[in-house]
Amino acid sequence: MTRIAPLEPPYDPDVAARLEAMMPPGVPPIGLFRTFVRNLPMATAMGGWGGYELSRRLSIGMRDREIVIDRTCARCGCEYEWGVHIAFFAARVGFTPDQVRSLTRGQASDACWTDERDRVLIEVTDALHDRADLDDDLWQRVRRHLSDEQALDVFLLAGWYHAISYAANGARVAPEPGAPRFTDV
Repeated sequence: MTRIAPLEPPYDPDVAARLEAMMPPGVPPIGLFRTFVRNLPMATAMGGWGGYELSRRLSIGMRDREIVIDRTCARCGCEYEWGVHIAFFAARVGFTPDQVRSLTRGQASDACWTDERDRVLIEVTDALHDRADLDDDLWQRVRRHLSDEQALDVFLLAGWYHAISYAANGARVAPEPGAPRFTDV
């Protein structure tokens, strides 16, 4: 049961403008964003950082980004945001069904991960989730695959999606129509 109901149209002009800024052109606003605009100053403040995290300005590519986001959301039990990202990006970044399953409930050592960089990103995400830190061995492997700039982007991306997961879970945002559920993989 949803705890904080998303706003429904017609929207106040300021709300409509914020929702338009949060979505790609021509795409109706998702439930999470319609929930966030219940606190318009917060939604506005989030715009800059959220826009950066999903932009080409981020120093890691879309596939790396989606590994971190999907794993973070799955580890946080945030079916809502996980489903949104799987629906919109999994095919675009070339995830196989086995990789989607692994990101949801598997391990970096699963056979579907043949690229060491992918495995390192999953391990970093898990370490940050479990311990809020990386051990020295993992850090040495990170150094072989990520620049300082990329490592910082990965750390903050994982943290950002923890925050998004907390908000979506706490508000109990209803899944988007047609978005996959954890039980689907």
